[in-house]
Amino acid sequence: MTGGEAGDNKTGEGKVRRLSDAVRRVRIAESERADAYADLHEGDRARLELLAEELAGVFSDLPTDDAYFICKVAGSTPPRLWIDPTTHVVMARDRRSYRLLKDTRLGRLTLHESADLDDTADAVIDYIAERVIERERAMESDALLGKLRTVALDRDETGSAVSGEANDRGSTLIWALIVFLAGFAVGALGLVAYAWFMVPG
Repeated sequence: MTGGEAGDNKTGEGKVRRLSDAVRRVRIAESERADAYADLHEGDRARLELLAEELAGVFSDLPTDDAYFICKVAGSTPPRLWIDPTTHVVMARDRRSYRLLKDTRLGRLTLHESADLDDTADAVIDYIAERVIERERAMESDALLGKLRTVALDRDETGSAVSGEANDRGSTLIWALIVFLAGFAVGALGLVAYAWFMVPG
């Protein structure tokens, strides 16, 4: 065999490809991607934990017997700081901005978004305060309606007020409700009148 022929054979030898080598490369790549994803996951959770620590004083002020507010970081994917059953904070795609989101019947709404921890904490505090006030008003309204139903039932069963004191309380509640509705109606009529006379046609 001549030197030229030997050189040609060496050049023509192809690389031996093995499936096991390919599987090994794919597994290494998947492992690296999983490690990177885990790092991002832990980074998001760490930022939400910082926000939870910033709000710890506010969370501790909430009634302990009120199960409505959750106020905990969940180990979900992605991690979330749950405020209540429909509202949570999650990290945005840039991994720096906090997003306060609320699930509604119309879809998910972004209530606040900021990369500043203090701004986000203030937004969460304002949201919690609004929910506390709404729940107090709802409980007061339920209590008022309950008293009105009790008075009405007492009258139906006895044909008259159970006692003078109950009669006075029932009358007071009824008149208070009438005055409230009348004030609401007057206010609405005032707005209509203002729009009719003051807004140019």
